[in-house]
Amino acid sequence: MPNCLVIEDDTETRDYLCSGLRAAGYAVQTEANGEAGNRRLQETRWDVVVLDRMLPGQVDGIGILEQMRARGDGTPVLILSALNSVDERVRGLRAGSDDYLTKPFVMSELLARVENLSRRNAWSRDATVLQVADLQLDVRTMRVTRQGTTITLQPREFRLLEYLMRHEGQIVTRTMLLEGVWEYHFDPQTNVIDVQISRLRSKIDKDFSPALIHTVRGAGYVLSAAPTYGPSAR
Repeated sequence: MPNCLVIEDDTETRDYLCSGLRAAGYAVQTEANGEAGNRRLQETRWDVVVLDRMLPGQVDGIGILEQMRARGDGTPVLILSALNSVDERVRGLRAGSDDYLTKPFVMSELLARVENLSRRNAWSRDATVLQVADLQLDVRTMRVTRQGTTITLQPREFRLLEYLMRHEGQIVTRTMLLEGVWEYHFDPQTNVIDVQISRLRSKIDKDFSPALIHTVRGAGYVLSAAPTYGPSAR
């Protein structure tokens, strides 16, 4: 079931969106302002985002988009906006949106656009060769190289690296790793993640530059060639 985040401050519009998206088979979560939406985007992996252009608070839709793209979050975004001028549409697209739909809208058109974006994102997730900077991972052959040098990984290390690469630029929490790599749906209160991240760093980053695996203190980890979260814990 595709995972969709709706960031919309108008209650009636938000309820209408949720009803239509859920009927079409999407798992929908909502936020009503920019600050909360921005936090949710960093806490969870989404297949597609429906984002209101004009939001209350200090961060509007354009601000959210710019911050997403700056931290390397490539999640497909559909902007909804009452601003229908060509200049506004161009501004939204240049800020990083994948599509732009003006209000009032017809639900069937919105669903078609969201389906297109989520399908495109699924193709990207299903890619068998992943690359971040000079690091490459081939899912089919389980071969990992950096700067042309083959790196030997244990199966768990490979799964951990694949998970991080498929979430390039996104903060990956301890819970996400436990569920996505170890298939635990509870926290066993061990240092297994810390140990495996340390081992992976020693193989991926120790003899190469720049460092790609970074710790975001109090949040989790991010794999990126150009992180925007401050210094990493080595």
